[in-house]
Amino acid sequence: MLSGFHHVKLPVSDLDRSRHWYTSVLGLRVEIEFVEDGVVEGLALGDDTGSVRLALRRDAARAAALAGFDAVALAVPTREAVEVWARRLEDLGQPHGGVVTGHRGGSVLVGLHDPDGIEIRLYAD
Repeated sequence: MLSGFHHVKLPVSDLDRSRHWYTSVLGLRVEIEFVEDGVVEGLALGDDTGSVRLALRRDAARAAALAGFDAVALAVPTREAVEVWARRLEDLGQPHGGVVTGHRGGSVLVGLHDPDGIEIRLYAD
């Protein structure tokens, strides 16, 4: 029996730049730093509720391969909250593709890209 996702791990080319983006744009906080041979090679990030957990791992080649791909769709509680996210991102100067209707009739913010170009969607059914 499965009960959900523990976390999703994404490759990044520059861990410091990605740390800043995921914490300042998405509001996640660093929970764990993974240190190997004295160098931070990965991060575990989470939101304040404990419902969103992302891991970042330094791997420039894989990050480049995922550029432009929508690897993650994060759940947003309501359609109105997706609109609030759109306005927040605009206030932060973060380009995105706007809010569109999802396959189930919900709201989806598309075209938000992390520093490596990996698309992060925000979705409410």
